[in-house]
Amino acid sequence: MRTYSEIYDIAAKRKGGAEQLDALIAEHDGHILPPGSDDRWLSQFTKSIFQAGFNWKVVEHMWDGFEEAFWGFDLKRCAEIDIEDLEKLTGNKAIVRNGGKIKAVPVNAQMLLDMRTENKSAGEVIMDWPDEDHIGLLAHLDKHGSRLGPRTAGYALRFCGKRNYILSNDVTAALIREGVIDKDPTSKAAKKAVQESFNIWAKQSGKSHSQISRTLAFSVGV
Repeated sequence: MRTYSEIYDIAAKRKGGAEQLDALIAEHDGHILPPGSDDRWLSQFTKSIFQAGFNWKVVEHMWDGFEEAFWGFDLKRCAEIDIEDLEKLTGNKAIVRNGGKIKAVPVNAQMLLDMRTENKSAGEVIMDWPDEDHIGLLAHLDKHGSRLGPRTAGYALRFCGKRNYILSNDVTAALIREGVIDKDPTSKAAKKAVQESFNIWAKQSGKSHSQISRTLAFSVGV
């Protein structure tokens, strides 16, 4: 596994120099404020789930319809979605009528409710989750939520201001090139190896995991 500096140099050569690469790495990083309420976290989780494997622009264009259909993503109301609600939602032309993804909403609403503590909202718990244990956060969302696998959850968290890594195709390819993993990281051992590599690169560079993630992606991208 090469050092962050060595990987950075590879990415800089691909992107026309350090100045151009730095601009790309810094783009949007740390500029997104976390949602101010838990309903916005559920909204973003839901949006990322519906956008996964689908046209992002279509979902974005229809989002007002989603907000209305799911009661502004009020956690308690969404957690109580019943069969009658599901029938109405799957017939609602204002949203993408994917039954499986619609059923994920009450599960994720209940997960966020359960993540709340006496002093913290679910969003605050997520934002306070240490970067050094991002693997733990991803595991929690995958286990207790629905359709929140590492990639979907990674994008959702990033869009909520969490400066986490995302296991995109390019990042995964870079991790394979560096010998961290040998294929898409699905096993516990592989996921642990990914986390450890990001922790090492963070110590070497002082960069956030999102910045390291982007550097890795640019080191293999066109």
